[in-house]
Amino acid sequence: MVYVMLKSDWTDGNGITHPAGDSVDVDAATLALLQAQGIVGEVPGGGKDGTDWAGPGGTDWAGPGSTTP
Repeated sequence: MVYVMLKSDWTDGNGITHPAGDSVDVDAATLALLQAQGIVGEVPGGGKDGTDWAGPGGTDWAGPGSTTP
């Protein structure tokens, strides 16, 4: 599973509509479809160093694996 931020509204397979800017957990196949449709894109800031991403590995992440107290 992959946690992604939506660039536009998306209705999942269960009929739940997620607005643009929402973060959702999707499998690899769904991610590929969302990318092909332009619903998700690259990690903010280009995804090169994770500095604009608040998820795992990002500078603002305070969850599992974080070095931030």
